[in-house]
Amino acid sequence: MLSLTALGAALLLAACGPTGDAVPSPDAETAAPGPTATPEGPVFVADGSADDNLPLFSAVTAQVWATDQRGAGRAYIDALIAAGFDRAAMQVTQDVSTVGNAAESLQFSVAWGDSECLVGQVGPSTGEPVAVVMPQLDGGRCLIGTTRAIDW
Repeated sequence: MLSLTALGAALLLAACGPTGDAVPSPDAETAAPGPTATPEGPVFVADGSADDNLPLFSAVTAQVWATDQRGAGRAYIDALIAAGFDRAAMQVTQDVSTVGNAAESLQFSVAWGDSECLVGQVGPSTGEPVAVVMPQLDGGRCLIGTTRAIDW
C-alpha cells in the first residue's frame, strides 16, 4: 500500500506531466493485462479487471479531492472520463441535499464488466477519500438509491 507521501508525489508528478490521451506501446497488444504504472502514476488498463484499474481510480479520486472541486460530483466524473473510464458505465449521487445543503457524502462509480464496480466515496462525513471494488447490484447498478443523470 502506498504511503500518503508516495501517493502525493505520484499525483504531483502526474499533474506536472503532459496532458492528452495516452498512446499504447507497440507491445500493448501482446502484454498481459494487469496493473500498469508509469513514472507519472497508474494508467488505465482497458482490458484489465476492476482490481487492475483501482490504482488509477483511487489516484483520480484523490487528485479531485485535493482541489476546490472536492464536493462536485461532476468533477470526479469528468476526471474519470479524462483518465479513460466509460461515461456510460458511471453513476454519481447528488452534490446537494434536498434542502440545499452540500452533501455530507458523495458517491460515484464505474461498472466494470458484468459483475464488478469501482466505487468512490468522498465528503465531510467520509474523511479521507475511499475507493474500492465492489460487486455489482442487480440490474448492473453500482450505487443504491437515486443517482443523478450524467448528461453533460
